[in-house]
Amino acid sequence: MKILIKSAKIVDQTNRELHLKKRDILIRNGIIEKIAPKIEETGKFQLIEKKNLHISLGWFDSSVSFGEPGYEERETIAHGLDVAARSGFTDIVLNPNTNPVPDSSSDIVFFKNAAKGCLANLHPLGALTVKCEGKDLAELYDMKNAGAVGYYDFKRPVENSNLLKIALQYVQNFDGLVYSFPLNKNISGKGIVNESEVSTRLGLKGLPNISEELQVQRDLTLLEYTGGKLHIPTISTAKSVGLIRAAKKNGLDVSCSVAVHNLFLTDSVLENFDSSFKVMPPLRTKTDTEALITGLKEGVVDYICSDHLPLNIEEKHREFDNATPGSIGLETAFGISNRLFELPTVIDLLTRGRERYGLETIRLSEGSRASLTLFDPDKHWVFNEKDIYSTSKNCMFVGAELKGLVYGIINNGQMNIRE
Repeated sequence: MKILIKSAKIVDQTNRELHLKKRDILIRNGIIEKIAPKIEETGKFQLIEKKNLHISLGWFDSSVSFGEPGYEERETIAHGLDVAARSGFTDIVLNPNTNPVPDSSSDIVFFKNAAKGCLANLHPLGALTVKCEGKDLAELYDMKNAGAVGYYDFKRPVENSNLLKIALQYVQNFDGLVYSFPLNKNISGKGIVNESEVSTRLGLKGLPNISEELQVQRDLTLLEYTGGKLHIPTISTAKSVGLIRAAKKNGLDVSCSVAVHNLFLTDSVLENFDSSFKVMPPLRTKTDTEALITGLKEGVVDYICSDHLPLNIEEKHREFDNATPGSIGLETAFGISNRLFELPTVIDLLTRGRERYGLETIRLSEGSRASLTLFDPDKHWVFNEKDIYSTSKNCMFVGAELKGLVYGIINNGQMNIRE
């Protein structure tokens, strides 16, 4: 297949020669063959010309859940990867949020096989412990050999400190990446929203910042003792940023991420008891969002993620106390991030992270594999339910104004570009 992209502005801060330059790009059989100010091509080819067309390296999302196996009614793997592609993502890391959870090599092989031939790439996480129960380590080495890029008991803290210590020591034999969700359950109790004046006024059980920060401090102390590679997903407080900043200065091999919604929204949106805004970790305060944004700009917070979590309607459309936390976010990740940062920073944040998972480093250059996202960064529009591609519709950004429209992606010798 031959593709000619006409007059696309390239956004790639790693490539000084091409960054913010308009170029034609010729792709043949999935490889970038030529980049030039003007390319005239003959023969049979597919032409891509779009209004205000921009192009970047394919975007990467480190926290995505689907449903298959066990919760196919929420989202199947094939359809979920199509949603990712339509949202601009060429690569996603899949959370072990299924039934059964993937805690053996055969489970990882299932995910890899289910994603074969899809436009977007799936990189599965395995469970850290058997059945994510926090008692015994799962088959970490075997899952690594089968294609797992890390180990995570999804949204469940590792309560046993010795178990986390052993995991961090063990994975050093094969360069494994251990996740630890930042929550101390003894402190959090039955808390469901940020502990603040808002939670007090609304009569909702508060979840204090310290419930996250104590766990982050414990995990960093263990990492300092053991060595190894630790990832702390979806942090949400200002002090967590400070703790990780200090740990990195101390030479610890730690990374962390933040969900887009924890950058954009605060707990003030809870006034109407709308369960769409119930997430874990909870929405915090302006002080926290500002610290997280600063942390991203400094590189202390390594990358952003959508924390895409499809849920059935009956799990969200119920009284706030009993609703399940979570929101889909693939479709809105770019449009919200683009309201928070300058475009080069947005694209930098959306393309960070592959190296942490041992994935291929991609380049936007002649001779490289074409893994590209195409978009218009300037279009302002209101996101409505009809714009949701996902099977599940639990989205906190319905009715929000987005900045930027994704045209689609080119990846794996295929493309999906909206008309």
